[in-house]
Amino acid sequence: MNQTCDVCGNDYWMAFEVRTVTGDVYTFDSFECAVQKLAPRCEHCECRILGHGVEVEGRFFCCAHCARQGATPLGTQIRDTVGALPG
Repeated sequence: MNQTCDVCGNDYWMAFEVRTVTGDVYTFDSFECAVQKLAPRCEHCECRILGHGVEVEGRFFCCAHCARQGATPLGTQIRDTVGALPG
């Protein structure tokens, strides 16, 4: 049975569903469409965050550089080291 992608409208027999923790259910025909709909944007450069990214005081950034540019005092403490915590 074909399903229609929520992003591009493609009717595809290999479409898949993604269920979020809030209970929302989306149908996609590709990971590209899923990323466009669900991946957050960096608050500094606006690129899509596909990995863990950096969260500072409830704001999301794609990397430590963008977190430091994000104009929060805590963001300036982020280092370019895996596992580093502000402090």
